[in-house]
Amino acid sequence: MRIQRFSVLIPVVVLTAAVMSGCVSSKKYKSLQAKLDETELELKQKLLMLDKCQKEKAQLEEELGSKVEQLTQERNHLQDEVSDLQRELDFVKRTNETLMDHISELSHLNKAESENLRRTLEEISEQRKYIKTLTEGIRKRDSLNLVLVQNLKRSLGNIDDEDIQIEVRKGVVYISIADKLLFGSGSAVITKRAMNVLEKVAKVLKDRSDIEVMVEGHTDNVPIHTDCVKDNWDLSVKRATAVVRVLQNKFGVNPTRLIAAGRGEYMPKATNETAKGRQLNRRTEIIITPTFAKYFELLKPNN
Repeated sequence: MRIQRFSVLIPVVVLTAAVMSGCVSSKKYKSLQAKLDETELELKQKLLMLDKCQKEKAQLEEELGSKVEQLTQERNHLQDEVSDLQRELDFVKRTNETLMDHISELSHLNKAESENLRRTLEEISEQRKYIKTLTEGIRKRDSLNLVLVQNLKRSLGNIDDEDIQIEVRKGVVYISIADKLLFGSGSAVITKRAMNVLEKVAKVLKDRSDIEVMVEGHTDNVPIHTDCVKDNWDLSVKRATAVVRVLQNKFGVNPTRLIAAGRGEYMPKATNETAKGRQLNRRTEIIITPTFAKYFELLKPNN
């Protein structure tokens, strides 16, 4: 930056000296003046570029911090689930070992009691195997959910985070879409802008035939009654059905995998006492879960 400013000062000094000496021609003066103007313009352009780069850097750092925080939360959630199951497994293992240690002390038991004890130990052993298998199944499910979330975020990466949120809650993937993106006020007619979003969601859904999709409509608690809508229950169901129809008829999602449901105002995400809270509550959620057949497949040890 000092070099650039110095390069600006050189023509100024030369021009000033030349004028003061009175020995510079008009043509030379104009040439020096043009060089000065050109240098000042170049300096302004470079300062603007520097300011733009600094703003882009700050924005990228903010986005990176947000994504790191989200991934950390997801990782901590998975670790908590695994830790809980591991504690259960350890408890069963200790119980089994304790019972086995006492077998030698139970030689005085009669045949019937010994048989009952044997069956109890076999049941404990089966429970241990089941818990281990269940743990593996949950790990596989969470891995599949993580891949699904990454695909959805990559596909919807250019959409404002305030309009679309993607998260995993209790082993299920939720896509929460604000009503201002999908619908007009009090309407169940999907906007043109929302078609692009639903098309991207549909593409990810069609790539995964092993999942089922429930579309839930949610409203705030402000009463509504029009010629087309009786109340918030009616509005939430109509909106869910509208999304399901678009996924099926326009983007080719198999209707046997789709469920439409309305929750009305009765599952709010935030308080309805503020405008911001009511805005968060007016949403449509696309809930993605593995089919029962696929989930039981995950529990098989050979998967």
